[in-house]
Amino acid sequence: MRAARLIKMVLLLQARPSITGAELARELEVSERTVTRDAAALSEAGIPVYADRGRAGGYRLIGGYRTRLTGLGRTEAEALFLSGVPSALREMGLADAASAARLKVSAALLPELRDASHTVAQRFHLDAPGWWREPETPELLPRIADAVWDDLRITVRYRRRDAEVRRELEPYGLVLKAGVWYLAARAEGGFRVYRVDRFAAVEPSGARFTRAEDFELPAFWAERADQFARSILREQAVVRLTPAGARWLPHVTDWAAAEEAVRAAGEPDGQGRITVTLPVESYEVALAQLLGLGPEAEVLGPPELRELFADAARRTARLYE
Repeated sequence: MRAARLIKMVLLLQARPSITGAELARELEVSERTVTRDAAALSEAGIPVYADRGRAGGYRLIGGYRTRLTGLGRTEAEALFLSGVPSALREMGLADAASAARLKVSAALLPELRDASHTVAQRFHLDAPGWWREPETPELLPRIADAVWDDLRITVRYRRRDAEVRRELEPYGLVLKAGVWYLAARAEGGFRVYRVDRFAAVEPSGARFTRAEDFELPAFWAERADQFARSILREQAVVRLTPAGARWLPHVTDWAAAEEAVRAAGEPDGQGRITVTLPVESYEVALAQLLGLGPEAEVLGPPELRELFADAARRTARLYE
């Protein structure tokens, strides 16, 4: 346990010019007294840890000291090689850079750990796109990725439903969701999300932008994805479900909305069925989704939606007469 903590301490000191005892204690989840003892142990082992005294003091490595990654264990090494998304790197034009990085890390590992990349590749593979769709790489993705890396403003033409618009964007980050690429960017009206496959043209302006220090891509995406999912569920359907229908509901419609609707349902009736109020995108979409439940679901309302199901049932019955 202590050996792993000492290695982490060295790596933290390598990553920063200076770090206070309180910061190290927080990162290592120990007391400042333990940090002092660990720093002394590293010095005794020949690692040049220097402690600056005083209120503005801290710990630092002197003489440009660097360590090889010999402290990695097998599980850590395998996790490192597992962390990449090969298809995403390839689509962004970074496959060669990623390959070179993996080779350099492999060369720095202990000999008995250098097969980590092979053992991981034989056991785990990430296939990002969803089923029953041919994955397509947006032609302009590598150009956008370059702008994201270099914090370069871009001028774009973006296809909307009824027109093509021109925008000046500050590209903050790329997100791959179910095989579809999205760009998180700051425009004149604030931060927005754009589908990369709808860009008709992308031209870097050559001017750099300054990133907002409080912007965090994972948190931004989680918030916007939730807002988007809820914004398109404009209608409601009242549905009576068998136990099997309740189990299968999240598989045919929005998962979060279905789970919430089932949790909010009352007690089952005499036939073991529950009645849920389900948010849906539209009545037409609800028809396409809920028909997949067959006799495990009965739409009770609104009347126009129930009539759509009744009509579909009559037409289906005629096919099998």
